[in-house]
This record gives sequence, structure tokens and C-alpha cells, in this order.
Amino acid sequence: MKKIILFLFLLCTTASFAVEKRMSVQVTNPLKVERKDVPVVVRINSSSIGFDVQSAVVKDKGKEISSQLDDLNGDRKADELAFVADLKPNESKSFTVEFSSEKSGKNYTSRVYSDMLISDKDGKHVPITSLTIPGTSNVYNNLHHHGPDFESEMVGYRIYFDKKQTVDIYGKFHKGLELEACGFYPNDAQLAKGFGDDVLWVGSSCGLGTLKGWNGKEATHIEPVALRTERVIAKGPVRTIVEVEDVDWQYQNSTLNMTTRYTLYAGHRDANVIVTFKEPLKKETFATGVINIKGSTSFSDHKGLIACWGTDWPVTDTVKYAKETVGLAVSIPEKLIKTETKDKMNYLYTLGAENEKSFSYDITFTSMKETFGYKNSEAWFDYVKQWKNELQNPCTVFVLVSSKASISRRRK
Repeated sequence: MKKIILFLFLLCTTASFAVEKRMSVQVTNPLKVERKDVPVVVRINSSSIGFDVQSAVVKDKGKEISSQLDDLNGDRKADELAFVADLKPNESKSFTVEFSSEKSGKNYTSRVYSDMLISDKDGKHVPITSLTIPGTSNVYNNLHHHGPDFESEMVGYRIYFDKKQTVDIYGKFHKGLELEACGFYPNDAQLAKGFGDDVLWVGSSCGLGTLKGWNGKEATHIEPVALRTERVIAKGPVRTIVEVEDVDWQYQNSTLNMTTRYTLYAGHRDANVIVTFKEPLKKETFATGVINIKGSTSFSDHKGLIACWGTDWPVTDTVKYAKETVGLAVSIPEKLIKTETKDKMNYLYTLGAENEKSFSYDITFTSMKETFGYKNSEAWFDYVKQWKNELQNPCTVFVLVSSKASISRRRK
């Protein structure tokens, strides 16, 4: 009997048990156009799955593809599974997903990147994932590239850590990840190798799709606030997520607690912007749009799409750097729009979402220096019309969860 007990004890100490659950995810393209790197998101409900998900494997026709699990609310539990898919016109495609209660050591090649760096007393850039400051404090110049930055192979963005909270952009010559190496500021050697660079002077404008207040005449900054936070939520391999949180924003006779989330997927130049509030909105009016680049050409469909194409100096150093030509665009759901307008710096829509706790819109841009992009305003405006049509006709995702979970034993 002692030998049997000893054998069972040794068996238990050399094996671990993982709970697994499989599901089928069907993705359908409703349009008669091919679509690359379509974002696919599966919400994770631990109670319906039966365990806390620690890892996942996604397969396309039996072949494993890159995916990621994201904890969006900071409770150390996975809230979403994300991956991207290529779909032919009107194609429906099925993927298998295997969730597990055991962590995995898998590392996929990342197609996105994000970071936030703060300078220490010696000027060294120290990585951080989140920073909260009183609204009266100013850390703009303490943060390398002035806030978090994030990129796909196609484009780069950064969010200013101050009352402006401006979305600024980084244009590339060639597809690839550059921001980890150059930190938004390529040196001479990197520029000689073909790195991109900052391609837009934003000043106090909306830049590209920055959410602003509205005083009836012009866009206003997000102030005063009690606390301001910027954080990196996810860094890849298929999407990056950055957030800005404003606590107790005193605005239009309201106290607003607002979080603005930017999500950028692999293979995309456009980013999704979701704005959420702790309490339902009243009649507050906000504004967003694109900077009116000096001498720019603009386009509007008067239904939420605003775009421009223009050329200007991106920085004050006009000796080392050349003028840059960019195309910018914002697409806002028509139901949110109050008016179409402009001020001295921006092409704008004012918007509101009475009785709602959230709303979203999308931003995108191109730099004419891109070897893979658009070379004139006509081509850019044609593209953004197509882009809006795809936003309005998203691919549908249907999830079929297996009714049973399986238990597997893994030797240690």
C-alpha cells in the first residue's frame, strides 16, 4: 500500500492539469472587395468559459496564427482575444480558438509597437506603462516624445501628455517598425537609412482627430482636470492600445470622468478612438476634426467624414528638415454630429451623445513620402471614401463555443 501511495504522490508532482475549451469563430466579409488584416475580437467571459483564461491558440485551417489576450480593465484577467484575418470578397472564414487555463511561453513576431518613456535625473529614458499626475502638474518635457507612442508597420502616432492631448503623427518611407529604435526622433544615421519622421506640426490644433471641448467659436483643450493619466494597455503582437484618462474635467457645467482609448491594428494606418464616461452624458458638446494645414485642400461628405491634404514644415528646424505633405482624415458616425464648422486652426465637426456613456470614431493618415501610399489629394480623398464605407460595413464575427471543457495533463 505504501508503494502505491508513493507512486501516486510522484505522479501528481510531475504533472499539471490544464483546463481547455475550444470554440469556432466565423468571420464574414459583407463587401465585394478584398480586405486585409481585418480586426477580429472575441470577448472573454470567464463564467461562461468556466475558468480564467491564461493563454489561447488561434488556427486558420489548422495553421496557427498570431493572436493576443488583453486585460483591458487592469484586473489581471483576460477580457479580449484579438487577431487579424485576410478575407476575399464576400468570403466567410472559420477559425478555431483553443483557450487554456495554463500560461503559454509562445512569442509571436510583433507587427505593432508601443512605449512610454520618462527621463530620470541623468537623462536616461526609463520605460513606464502608466503615469498619473494632478491636473496642475506639467510633465510634458519629462516624457520622451511627450507621451506614449504607438505604431503599425505603416504609420506611427503619439499622444501629448498635457491639456492638449494632441494626436501627432510619424510618417514612413517603407513598411516596418521603427519607433523602438528611433523613439520618434531618428538620428542622422537612421534618416540616411530611410527611417521616417515627424511629418506634421500640430501646435494647439486638433492635429489628427484629437477630441476637444467646444466654446461655441473654437475648439478648446481638456482643462481643468483633477487628475490626468496616460497608459499603455497593450503592445502587440497584433494590436496596440493606449489610453488617456481625465478625472473631474470641469466642462459645460458638468464634472466629467472621461477615458479616451486609441487602438491600432497590424497592417492598418487607421486607429479607432473610443471615448467613455463614468456617467451618461447630458447636452455637452465636443469637437474633433483635422488641422487646417496652411494652403491645404479639404474634402467633406457633410456626414461625418472630413479630410485634408496639405504641405508644411513639420518642425521649426527648416534647415535640417524639409516640408512634409500629408493627408489626414476623421470619420465620425453621423448620429453623433451636431454641426460641421471650422475655427482658425481646424476643420471640425461638433458632436454629442446625450444619455450615452460612450461614443467612438476613427482616424487615419498618409504621408506622401510613403512608397506604399498616396501621392495626391485626389487619390487620398478617393481612399478615405472607401475607408468610410468599410467602417460602415464591418466584417461580422460569430462565435460558437464548445459546450464542454476538456482537461489535459502536462508533464513538468
